[in-house]
Amino acid sequence: MNVLATLKLTTAIKPTTQPVIVQKRNKLISKLTEQIELATAQAEGRSYTATRLRTIKDENGLSKTISQAKRVRECWWTADNGKLCVTLRYGAKVIELAKGKNAVELASKADLITTLETLKEAVLAGELDVQIETASGAIRSKFKI
Repeated sequence: MNVLATLKLTTAIKPTTQPVIVQKRNKLISKLTEQIELATAQAEGRSYTATRLRTIKDENGLSKTISQAKRVRECWWTADNGKLCVTLRYGAKVIELAKGKNAVELASKADLITTLETLKEAVLAGELDVQIETASGAIRSKFKI
């Protein structure tokens, strides 16, 4: 019996790089995932600590990778009217979700996790690509000499 005959074989080439917008989308999705983890931890009454890998040199001059805690700021706050507001940031810039609207208003904290997951799906679907490019361009313009 030929086992390979049961598989669908094709000729494919793995791309070496991703388009820039996909890289930016993935960056924003990773930040949203951290926010979802933070909101879930707060809802369950536990603490959440995000970590990142960092390479340092020890006393012998050898490089070694360590895990280091990083600060995750909440992207939500309570507005003057008592409602919860959620903003989406790319770097230091707040992303405009619709014309003139930069936040999502929630009735209660119970809607927070589902709203963050909805925003994550919107980013994954490419609905905010124009806004991401605008925020990215505004950040990049400050680095020009």
